[in-house]
Formats: sequence, C-alpha cells, structure tokens
Amino acid sequence: MNIPISVIVILNNLVSRLSRFLNLGAGATWPGELALYAKPDILNDFTSDLRKGVIIVAGTNGKTTTSLMIKKILEDNGERIVHNASGANLLNGIVSACIKSASRTGRIDADWGVFEVDENSLPLLLPFMHGRQVNIVFLNLFRDQLDRYGEVDIIAEKWEKALKIRSPGDGKRGRQCADIQLIANADDPLIVSIAQKSALPTVFFGIDSPSFFLKKAEHATDSAYCPRCGRKLFYQGVYFSHLGVWSCPHCGFARPPVQASRLRSPLPGLYNLYNTRAAGCVGKLVGCTDVSIHRSLAGFTPAFGRQEEFVKDGKKIKLFLSKNPAGFNASLRTVIELKATAVLLVLNDRIPDGRDVSWIWDVDFETVPPGVQAVVSGDRVYDLALRMKYSGMTEYHREPELPRAIESALDRVRPGETLYVLPTYSAMLEVRKILTGKHIL
Repeated sequence: MNIPISVIVILNNLVSRLSRFLNLGAGATWPGELALYAKPDILNDFTSDLRKGVIIVAGTNGKTTTSLMIKKILEDNGERIVHNASGANLLNGIVSACIKSASRTGRIDADWGVFEVDENSLPLLLPFMHGRQVNIVFLNLFRDQLDRYGEVDIIAEKWEKALKIRSPGDGKRGRQCADIQLIANADDPLIVSIAQKSALPTVFFGIDSPSFFLKKAEHATDSAYCPRCGRKLFYQGVYFSHLGVWSCPHCGFARPPVQASRLRSPLPGLYNLYNTRAAGCVGKLVGCTDVSIHRSLAGFTPAFGRQEEFVKDGKKIKLFLSKNPAGFNASLRTVIELKATAVLLVLNDRIPDGRDVSWIWDVDFETVPPGVQAVVSGDRVYDLALRMKYSGMTEYHREPELPRAIESALDRVRPGETLYVLPTYSAMLEVRKILTGKHIL
C-alpha cells in the first residue's frame, strides 16, 4: 500500500476515538496495528521527527514506573515527549502513541520518545532507530510468562543479538542500527553480561546499601549462576531474587561499580528505588541537574496499577501489580513493611498474565505474618487458595466473583486504613474497571 502517513494518522485517530466512545478501551493498540498493516515502516517516519532521540525502557519488572519517571524528569526540564503512557508496550502500542501525538500532517513535534518496551519486542523496535540517539534502560530479567517468553536466558540471548542487529536494508552484518547508550542494572548478573558483551558505552546503576540485604534468600531466585562460566555466583548480599552484590570466584566476572546516586524513591518498596536510580541516570545523561531530578521525582505520581490509590467508603485501596514470583515477593515485602492488616490477592491466567500459574509456588507467602487477613479471587482462585493452605496461612477467604471479593476485603479494614490489592496484569485492569468504571486498554 502507498497510503500517505497523514491519512493513516487521521483514520487511526478516528479508530481511537471510536474505541473510547464505545467504551471498548483507550484505543492504545488498534490504531498502531492498523497503521503497521498499511505502512510497516511507519515508525521510521515517526522517530525521524524526534529532535533528540529515543529512550527505551526494557525489563521484566518496573518498565511503566521507570518510563513515567523519565517522562516527568524530562518534561519538567522543558522537553517535549512522546510516550506510550497506557503501558501498551508492543510495537502496535508504540506506534499508537506516536499517532496520538502526531499532527494532521503526520509529523511529530517532540524532542524525545520515551517508550517502555516488551521484552520480546526490543529486537523488533531497534531496526527503526537507525540514525537515532538511543538510550536503552535495562532494568532486570526475571521469570515471567514462561509459556510465552521461556527462561530468562532466552530473553538475554535475544537482547544480545538485538544490540548487534543491522538496520533494514543495510546488508552489513554487525553494524549498529543507532548511536546506542546503555543504562544497566549492575545488581543483575544477566543484565551486566548483556551490557558488557555489547561493548556499548554503559552507565551502571544499583543499590549500595547492605541494610537492604535480605536475611534469607527468596525461593524465587532466577539467575544465581555466572553467565560466563556457568558456575555458582557468590553473593555478599541479596536485595531480592538474584539482584544483589555478586561475583564469580571462578572466572572473575563481578558486579561493576555503580554511578553514585543519593536519589531516594518517592514510592515505597526496594524495587522502586531501582526504578528511581535508573530514571535519575537517564536524566543526568540527557543534561538534567541533580536538583531538577530530585524536584521532579519528589512530586511523582505512580502509574496506573503500580501503587495507584483509590478511596471507597472512607477506606483506601492501593494496587500493587504482582505478575511474577520476583514481583509478587517484592510486593509482599512492601505491604508487610507498610503494616498491612488485609490483602486481596487476584490470580488470572489470561494471555497478558501467562497461562501457566505454577509460579505461585515460588512466591513466599510464608512470610505473611499472622493476623493479616487475605481474600483470594480471580480466574484461578482455587489454585491460589490451595497455595494459601500450604503456606500455613489460616486467615484467608476465597471469593471467585471479583466485585464481591473487593467488598469482602474492604470489610476487613477499618475506615482510614488501607486495603492492599496484589493482582496479576489482567486482574489489575479488572480491579481498576470495577473501581473507576473505565477500561485502560
């Protein structure tokens, strides 16, 4: 097809509006899907309009929060941003975000594109970055949706290849498709291995605080072996899962020094400290001052479903998206530190969640202290209830119907207290729909 980009933009903006009008979603994916069908290389046109370049945020956990932090830092610094704010992080979602920001002529007036990217979509996105300044944030790699992604080593291999991919039509193997700078998590051995193998300029972020070390390693530890020689890594201390201060006593592969940072997270949870440090590194790379970064993040509001807060009947409800073992353990650790008295756990097994729910047996529900009341719900409520039984938790109630589960869980907190909801991805969207009456995607 040879359809002018201006026509594609106008038609797909109409598709987006129709989707919202019919309450079918926010129109965050279909416009991009149709645009890619009409013009497969449309993203080349959009990224070529960006005056300064693209910032890509990739990783299993923390993409949405980190990219939103980066967006706020840059906008507060006077930059114009294109961002897939809905969290639609496949190629169609990124194209949809560009369509939404484009003028009627199909042009984008922006300095940066800030895009969170699905793990499998990174190799698909990079070829469209030819000639661009690209900053890639590598947050972490955990087991997630094993039926879709496979083990973390498979994703790591795809990322390594993606960093060496040639641009479309180039024909020169190994030529970099863009001027790439990496911002990588030093506490994740797989991430460090990917960054160092790429030989690309890299800034490492991490946490240098033994006070955060776990007293006991979590069951959900994904990558405790050296990516270079395959031998077991030595950990001076673990922050969560396989993230920590590590080294290989056999081949010498070790955690690199991290960029000094005093940034404190505006949100509770150690995982949000990682998100904050990553965003701060990006801010520094693109010319923001320490003072402006601190000021921007001090007023940060969390993304939907990521510690997002609601009030119902005088009681607070706080959502903690928990979609894999490492993320669920991090959420549990946080709500326990926040002195939770009641939690609602919602487990679905739809396509966005992954069909295989056996991972719940790697979540450390045994760490929930006595006295915390739990309500379990979702498509796989009985699997979750069985896991509760084997964890030794006695104060739990199962309720298959989600609206009734929310009410039941709210009955277990007093006015002024907070109900903490830990849902998988599609379950989080359902909870939000019940509480707000609106779809996100």
